[in-house]
Amino acid sequence: MAEASTLECTSCGNALPVKGSTQFVCPGCGETTIGRCPRCRDQSVLYTCPKCGFTGP
Repeated sequence: MAEASTLECTSCGNALPVKGSTQFVCPGCGETTIGRCPRCRDQSVLYTCPKCGFTGP
């Protein structure tokens, strides 16, 4: 897993952590950490896992 200080939002690339952001393991491969900033979470912007290609809201 990536360290929190180097993690970026998987959708927009903004640096995390930011208040309201989240991190979770990819539901597709279970190996990659997905980061989501509050804006992308609120607007349901799609993300794609760079390892397996899983896409989610």
